[in-house]
Amino acid sequence: MGAWLKAVGLSLGDPSSGLAPTDVAAAMAAGADAVMTLGKARVGDKTMVDSLVPFVETLSTELAKGSQLKKAWQRASDKATQAAAETSKLSPKIGRARPLAERSIGTPDAGATSLALMFHAVTHHLTD
Repeated sequence: MGAWLKAVGLSLGDPSSGLAPTDVAAAMAAGADAVMTLGKARVGDKTMVDSLVPFVETLSTELAKGSQLKKAWQRASDKATQAAAETSKLSPKIGRARPLAERSIGTPDAGATSLALMFHAVTHHLTD
């Protein structure tokens, strides 16, 4: 989470002059890249990446279609929640849950779930 937050913050820079929705999407993508570079995780490894990547992809797609930031963020948050729930079908390949392997099947990844919850919490604070 720390690497993600740091990369997002560095990408956004000083927002005092305002941020375009595309700036927010680019910052989220930079955060995802930082997490995947640091942890070497990919979608399907049962990590926070399993909700982060679908969030970033949905946010970018929705903004490209012309959605307002708040609506795009909500849809991306919903996608992240769905993706986090789907991690319950996976066996962890890397990360802290890896030693649990098959025993973790049936339980969603904690990082993916908590990240999706954070995205939903932010939705209520966004303005278009």
